Amino acid sequence: MSDIGFIGLGNMGLPMAKNLLKANHRLKVFDLNPAAREAAEAFGAAVATHAIDAAQDVDAVITMLPNGQVVESTYLGDSGILRTANRNPVYIDCSTIDPGSSKTIAEAAHRHGREVVDAPVSGGIMGAREGSLCFIVGGETETVEKIDPILRAMGKTVIHAGEHGAGQLAKICNNLLAAVLMIGTAEALALGARNGLSPRILSDVIRNSSGRNFMVDRWNPWPGVLPDVPSSHAYNGGFQVNLMLKDLGLALNCAQAAQASVPLGALARNLFALHDEANDENSLLDISSIQHFYYKNPQPD
Repeated sequence: MSDIGFIGLGNMGLPMAKNLLKANHRLKVFDLNPAAREAAEAFGAAVATHAIDAAQDVDAVITMLPNGQVVESTYLGDSGILRTANRNPVYIDCSTIDPGSSKTIAEAAHRHGREVVDAPVSGGIMGAREGSLCFIVGGETETVEKIDPILRAMGKTVIHAGEHGAGQLAKICNNLLAAVLMIGTAEALALGARNGLSPRILSDVIRNSSGRNFMVDRWNPWPGVLPDVPSSHAYNGGFQVNLMLKDLGLALNCAQAAQASVPLGALARNLFALHDEANDENSLLDISSIQHFYYKNPQPD
C-alpha cells in the first residue's frame, strides 16, 4: 500500500485513479475541473486544493495531463511539484508529450535529487477502466522496478523502453500507427456500407481475416458494433480528436528531427485536421468519429 498523489483526472486519469483505490492504495487527487474532483471524491479519493498539495506526504506522484506545456509548468514552474514535495516521491508522468520535454524534466529532477520516469499509456479508455493498460516507460531501471507494483494496479503490461524520453518516443510511434489503423478501419467499413454490407458483419469478417486490428476489435468506429465504445455513445468519451492531432504533430516533429519519412503519418494528420475543422464539435469527440468523414451519420448496426 502506497500514498499516491494523482494530478489530472480526465477520461483516462479518472478510471486509472479509481483502479489505484481498488488496489488499496491511498490516493490524493487534483484536477482543475470541479466535476472531476467531485467524481474522484465520490469513489473514495482525498481531494487536494492544488497540484502542489497533491504532491505532499506521498510516496509517488502520477501526472496525466493534456500537453507538454502543462506538464512542464506543473513540474518546473515556480510552484512546481519537483521543488515543493516534502517527501522524496517518485514522479510518474503518464501524459503523452514530446521526448525533449521528458528529458528536460528528468534533468531537473536529478538536480533536485528526485526520481522521475515518463510512462505514457496505451489501451484507451476501455483499458483504463479495465485496468489493462500498457505502460511504456522511460527512465532508470531501478526506478522502473520500484514503481512496477503501482503501474500494475492500473495496467497489465509494463515495458521499459529505455532511457528518459524513450517511453514518449515509443508511444508517439504507436499513436501514429493507431491513427492510421483507425482511418483505415473507418474507410473499409464505409466502403462496405456504401455497397450494402452490414458494418457488424464486415467487422466480424475483418476480425477473422488478415485485416484484423485493435480498432475493429476494441475501438470500432461504427455505432452499435461494440456496446461499450465511444462510437456507440455518440462518440463521447475516449481519446479526443484534438489530442490525436497533438500526438500526430509530435510524431511529425520527431520525424523531421530524425529525417525520417512518414507519409502515412502526414496523411493521417491531414485527414484528422479536415475532420476537426468540419464543425465546432468534432475536436472534442473520440477519434473514432473519423467515421463521419467517410460516411455521414452512420446508423447503429
